[in-house]
Amino acid sequence: MGYDAVLVDTAGRMQDNEPLMRALAKLVHVNSPDLVLFVGEALAGNDAVTGFNASLAQYAGGKAPRLIDGVILTKFDTINDKVGAALNLVYTTGKPVVFVGVGQTYEDIRNLNVEHVVRALTG
Repeated sequence: MGYDAVLVDTAGRMQDNEPLMRALAKLVHVNSPDLVLFVGEALAGNDAVTGFNASLAQYAGGKAPRLIDGVILTKFDTINDKVGAALNLVYTTGKPVVFVGVGQTYEDIRNLNVEHVVRALTG
């Protein structure tokens, strides 16, 4: 049909929702997307992302699991000096923060400003 992107919103239901994760793992496997991004709140912590990846792997049905390629962090404008959580997320998962959300509109989706993160950490 010529779509460049397909977004799947799990409406906050996460890795502890087995039927959802089974369906999502199947969707990812069947469609073989070019890019799988996890979207979560900046202060949610590593457990959400690592748990999501683990669930994708668990419910892959014996096939080689397709895991996330990167992360989009929402509410990034609210974390202030807690920016280290984002850095820890990258370190723990080995996946980049592709975009950050700093508001409520599409225009508020930005590339991660590494200089801002370094300034916040060394502040």
